[in-house]
Amino acid sequence: MEATASTTEEKTRLPNHIAIIMDGNGRWAECHGLPRFQGHLAGLERARSLIRYLNNKYHIKYLTLYGFSTENWSRPRDEVSGILGIFAEIIDQEALAFHKQGIRLCHLGRLEELPPGLRKSIKRSMELTKNNTGMTFGLAFNYGGRIEILEAVRRIVAENIPPQNIDENLFNNYLYTAGIPDVDLLIRTGGEFRISNFLLWQSAYSEYYFTDVFWPDFNEKEIDKALLSYRQRQRRFGGL
Repeated sequence: MEATASTTEEKTRLPNHIAIIMDGNGRWAECHGLPRFQGHLAGLERARSLIRYLNNKYHIKYLTLYGFSTENWSRPRDEVSGILGIFAEIIDQEALAFHKQGIRLCHLGRLEELPPGLRKSIKRSMELTKNNTGMTFGLAFNYGGRIEILEAVRRIVAENIPPQNIDENLFNNYLYTAGIPDVDLLIRTGGEFRISNFLLWQSAYSEYYFTDVFWPDFNEKEIDKALLSYRQRQRRFGGL
């Protein structure tokens, strides 16, 4: 009985929704004497392994990864082309793997600016996995938190919704994350201490975890440390 109670307590102290800013791919590559492109490839492999780990070991219900921001278009053209090319090549393959694991893929962000082939692959992947009931994996690609909020406001205005009817629940339904709960634990790798326009509304009461570890080195041991830190915190949501 004690073991069962302990196991139940451990599960209840896990975050329901983890969001990760995967920072440090380029700097990891530079530290290893490699082109930045190789850092993004290594980062992709890390994402693959951690998705499986969080799904299979911890049964995390919601995971969102920040893959490409609306501000990332200002990076060197070759680097942007490389990132887009990586995702274009693997998104269908990954969707099949997700489908076998019961993972549902959601895209968060603007599809309009993405290359047609990548846009079609993302839509096809979401359609394939839409009825899966395991982890919901949110891919924030061409995502910006301020744009998300502005687009939600524009849609509410366009639908002539009376101001007195607008509350947090209604507003949530107009965000990219409609139907997905707020973030419990937000992790940023790579040694930076900011959230860079990521899930601004959804992380209002998140617990934050910052680490100097570059994303390609953020292995299972590192995610265990982040989850241990989360379990040791008391969340009051403004109360006592």
